[in-house]
Amino acid sequence: MAHIDDLAASLYLAIAAEIRDVRALIELLADTLVSDEAFAMAYMEQLQTFDLVIQRADESADLIDRMANGSGSLEAISKVRLGIVQDKLRSALSVAA
Repeated sequence: MAHIDDLAASLYLAIAAEIRDVRALIELLADTLVSDEAFAMAYMEQLQTFDLVIQRADESADLIDRMANGSGSLEAISKVRLGIVQDKLRSALSVAA
């Protein structure tokens, strides 16, 4: 496990909390839009994007939590459940290496 300083860990946790707050706002907006049945039926496919955004926000916040708790980059990424997110993160690391 890599060591990070206390300020970095606090910052990571604050960023993760901010992502979760944004996720909650997106979820509220999605719920509002879906409550209009005519709108929901007309834009069903586009509304599914909200679910993907919410899932990606969750994965990002969880990843940052793992980093704040001392996980190394590769270990933290390996626990990301969405393949598209995991692939992008691994690609970012391979470019940086």
